[in-house]
Amino acid sequence: MYYRNFFIAMFMLPTVVFGQEYEVCISEAQEPMMTGKYAPTWESLSQYEVPEWFRDAKFGIWAHWGPQCVEGSGDWMARSLYIEGSNEYKHHVANYGHPSEVGFKDILPLFKAEKWDPDRLVGLYKKIGARYFFALGNHHDNFDLWDSQYQEWNSKAIGPKRDLLAGWAEACRKHGLKFGVSLHADHAWSWYEPARRYDRNGAKAGVPYDGRLTAEDGKGKWWEGLDPQNLYAQNHPDSYGTWSDGMIHRQWGWGNGVAIPTVEYCTNFYNRTLDVINRYNPDLLYFDVTGVPFYPVSDAGLKIAAHFYNHNQATHSGDFSAVMFGKILTDQQKKALVWDVERGAPNDIPEKPWQTCSCIGGWHYNTDIYKNNWYKSASSVIKLLVDVVSKNGNLLLSIPLRADGTFDEKEEEIINGIGDWMAVNSECIYSTRPWHIFGEGPIAESDIAINAQGFNEGAYTAATSKDIRFTQTPKNLYVIALAWPDDNTVTVKSLSENSKFHKRRIKSVELIGYGKVKFSRTSDGLTVNLPADADRSVAPVLRIRK
Repeated sequence: MYYRNFFIAMFMLPTVVFGQEYEVCISEAQEPMMTGKYAPTWESLSQYEVPEWFRDAKFGIWAHWGPQCVEGSGDWMARSLYIEGSNEYKHHVANYGHPSEVGFKDILPLFKAEKWDPDRLVGLYKKIGARYFFALGNHHDNFDLWDSQYQEWNSKAIGPKRDLLAGWAEACRKHGLKFGVSLHADHAWSWYEPARRYDRNGAKAGVPYDGRLTAEDGKGKWWEGLDPQNLYAQNHPDSYGTWSDGMIHRQWGWGNGVAIPTVEYCTNFYNRTLDVINRYNPDLLYFDVTGVPFYPVSDAGLKIAAHFYNHNQATHSGDFSAVMFGKILTDQQKKALVWDVERGAPNDIPEKPWQTCSCIGGWHYNTDIYKNNWYKSASSVIKLLVDVVSKNGNLLLSIPLRADGTFDEKEEEIINGIGDWMAVNSECIYSTRPWHIFGEGPIAESDIAINAQGFNEGAYTAATSKDIRFTQTPKNLYVIALAWPDDNTVTVKSLSENSKFHKRRIKSVELIGYGKVKFSRTSDGLTVNLPADADRSVAPVLRIRK
């Protein structure tokens, strides 16, 4: 168990490591941190330079896929099934059983991945324009999707009986995509706390859910020999406000009364993460955290970062490719990591490359989103991509898979729509850099704030042809309208004849996929007439030679 040193860890004195006080210092006995150029301090990690491949790639696909897709009730279902009265709870009780008898551990064997074909999927993602791919290594549900050395609850032992990360990694190498792994299990500690609750109403009132079960309770059960506490991680005191369903968000940064994790727990996550780095050699790592995992209560996250960078440098023969993401970063932390904005974007051009992670639906597969046609359209995804790239960013797009490893026919239509636009217009995306300004129009001129780690992308869904975005290469300026204008006319104020951004004469304008088009340039702007016989692109791209 992870918790035998619990009381020692809770009451030990803080330890000073590299000049920083930590309440919880992990052990490197099983997985030594690789030493090298980078030490586990923000100062040392600030030597980091984002590799050019990432700046050029712009677009990645994420398979945010695991056992929480089994019930089809959406993201965080492994937590919400323990929240009495929630939709996920009701669905679980009606279809699988009461959480005092059938908990999330019992859903794991139902995750079979029986139709999963990573070679086909990664090949398709490359075809529609992705330059990197992310697999889910584990989620907050604490189930490892590989042949894990440090987590007995894993996909090789239970469910698919396969090493899923190995399959994804092999497919990425074959198709030439950079390979990323996202790891979220550090928050299982507090995320699973509802699993220790009980119903307060009805026939099962007061009967505990299965979150406090131990190995001794498994005699005669399918999970005999496994310890549920290695999955649920609930052998610790309650966090402050543990019965408040929304408290998890306030405590995400390991503050506001969340129970401090133990040495054993932090070390276990550290070991599992280094296991992934050492065995699968990913180019990218994603953590759903503020800064790095367990910071500032533990040194685990900074040691993971230092190991990742040093390991990548040692195994890539001088072709350093490592990219590690963090959320809600300080200015100093943005020098050490790549800033990730969840489902949103800043309304300016950050100096350093960044990424937004978004999804066409929910993070885990949700049948309600399918039935109600709530997916993002291909048009919405394309506009999001263009907006993000104009601001020095990349888009990591999740396309939810069903538990069997396939996407549905509505998702397929979206995938094909993205691919159709990219096949014609990708030159305004790949290897581009921001222009003097990212854009013009009603949205660009609005004050759109980021909410916590993001969550403002809804402000961009109403884009019209008056919303213009710019990207550039050394030879070309690209002007992208975020919709086809009803009157077939695009006016770009920032390219007026007295523009401070483009003082040279404009000799010609081309509509990508069509050819040269008519235009005029006055003090009001550059007015371009789009041909009536051209295909009405969801985001027409104009090329102007510099």
